[in-house]
Amino acid sequence: MIPRKRLDITWADMLSGMGYCLRSHDRSTVEQRLERLWSENGFILPCLSVRSGFDALLQALKFEPETEILVSAITIRGMTSIIEAHNLVPVPVDIDCTQLAVRPESMAKAVTSRTKAILVAHLFGSRMPMEAIVHFAQAHNLLVIEDCAQAYAGHEYRGHPQSDVVLFSFGPIKTATALAGGILQFREASLCTATRLCQEQWPVQSRLHFLARILKYSLLIMLSYPRTYSIFIGVCSALKLNHDRIISQSVRGFSGDNFLKQIRQRPSSALLSLVERRIRRFNPDRIVERVKLAEQLIKLTPSLKRPGIQASHHTHWVFPILCDCPEQLMQYLWTQGFDATQGGSSLSVIEPPAHRPEMNPVEAKQFFEQLLYLPIYIGISSQDIERLACALNECDLVKRV
Repeated sequence: MIPRKRLDITWADMLSGMGYCLRSHDRSTVEQRLERLWSENGFILPCLSVRSGFDALLQALKFEPETEILVSAITIRGMTSIIEAHNLVPVPVDIDCTQLAVRPESMAKAVTSRTKAILVAHLFGSRMPMEAIVHFAQAHNLLVIEDCAQAYAGHEYRGHPQSDVVLFSFGPIKTATALAGGILQFREASLCTATRLCQEQWPVQSRLHFLARILKYSLLIMLSYPRTYSIFIGVCSALKLNHDRIISQSVRGFSGDNFLKQIRQRPSSALLSLVERRIRRFNPDRIVERVKLAEQLIKLTPSLKRPGIQASHHTHWVFPILCDCPEQLMQYLWTQGFDATQGGSSLSVIEPPAHRPEMNPVEAKQFFEQLLYLPIYIGISSQDIERLACALNECDLVKRV
């Protein structure tokens, strides 16, 4: 069985992370070093996660209750939970499925006198054009928050220069993962300082906690090799357990109760050190290799329908396709030895607020229900991609262009 995903981290990185956990380092020194590495001139705040940083940002902004924030209609579900926890209102902006970009007409319909910010998330490794969004925000005096959690590609792109805040993630399934961690990049020093002051009120997560996280993901990495993964699938089948659900739950950054308490922590020196290592050693050739693998499958399955087929830039962080019966196609691909999944990330579609039913994101809902993620990542062979293409081309369940 070809696993659905392989974490983008080496065993050398994992061992280094363990070493950082076992040795005491001055946290502020590591943090300053990481900030200088990211940008000599920018205003940077390393965080436990993007959600942690976003929570601190909203604390710093001190928006009045019931203030509206426009949000691209498909985003990480935790982001809207944080907005609502601050007594603010997320208003979805519908998405053009072919470009994976927010629709201008939906933005225009969404903005009101209560709107103070817009949060847009680049999806699946693609990047939506930001110029029109920035101009729209300037015309309506909105803060622009650009979520690049799924679009990190090293120095190639660090957000639009006019975005007020840009979010980057080094969470478990992200590119160049450090198994946790996030970076907020600010256009203005004052907002960076205010957000930092909010974060400094939180406790520092222990190095022991991060060590336990590394050990957990070490087990998941060992499972991600085809032979051990096949044994895992067989055991789950024998015990009548849903392997899809088990894996999806195991890679969630935060689970269980007390979500806000979990995210309201500062990163340990060990986590900051591993994030620094991943950024310093980032190899852009790996992005090129990942794109080549995706393009191989695209060439072999020309009639396959995919979201973002007209995206202006795409690094294929994940490889979703569209299907009228994704559950059935997933089950079929399992029989062919490919662990496709509907739960490739913690994305969700935002429901409109009760007083704004006209903002129902119809297109986003329609294509989100048809999503199925295929196992395309660095490490899969060209022969396996050819076998996957064959299975897709022969299947009547596949949605065609």
